[in-house]
Amino acid sequence: MDWTAQVDAYCERMSPAFWAEPVNAVTNAAFVLAALWMWGRLRDVPVGGGKTLARTLCVILALIGIGSFLFHTYATRWAGAADVVPIAIYVLLYIYAANRHYWRLRPLWATVTTLGFFPYAALTVPLFSQLPLLGVSAAYMPVPVMILAYAFALRGRLPTVARGLAIGGGILLASLTFRSLDMPMCEAVPFGTHFMWHVLNGIMLGWMIEVLRRHLVQQADPRAQ
Repeated sequence: MDWTAQVDAYCERMSPAFWAEPVNAVTNAAFVLAALWMWGRLRDVPVGGGKTLARTLCVILALIGIGSFLFHTYATRWAGAADVVPIAIYVLLYIYAANRHYWRLRPLWATVTTLGFFPYAALTVPLFSQLPLLGVSAAYMPVPVMILAYAFALRGRLPTVARGLAIGGGILLASLTFRSLDMPMCEAVPFGTHFMWHVLNGIMLGWMIEVLRRHLVQQADPRAQ
């Protein structure tokens, strides 16, 4: 594979120039800003109460923004890897955090159940690929479905967490809609709709850390809000 090969996958890109996707590139700041905001918000999480895990999510969230910026500027295969790898790590780490802190599983079982995401995605992505208009976003669809499934399953045990997860799943579905419409709407919207995937995803990923933060604080002190 030629890792330096150019990738032209978005409506806004009209040339191989570095700033050929200015809107897509600049809106990656949403990820970094969300990461910085949540890093500060985690001050009230006690050490040893999941703080390291939550802060690691913040670091990965910032890396998502950096990787996506590289992809929407250099637009090469290596930059594409820099884009998608941090997203995959964030998803897996958040699943682990949910299994560990929402379901109170021991580390080994939290890890084993997290790895179950791979066969789940392998089974469901081909099904989502058959849906009209979803197209390039099919690979991401297992994630909001899993978030909403966790929200439903936790509704009795942790209703506040369940509501937070449901909000996060809803925002992700909205962002996937904009991602899917980028090329179909290209004639009507010359710079495309992919930039809204960045904006909404930055909000959503930061919100998911906030849901975890609130739960960790409440676990440490049941009187905390």
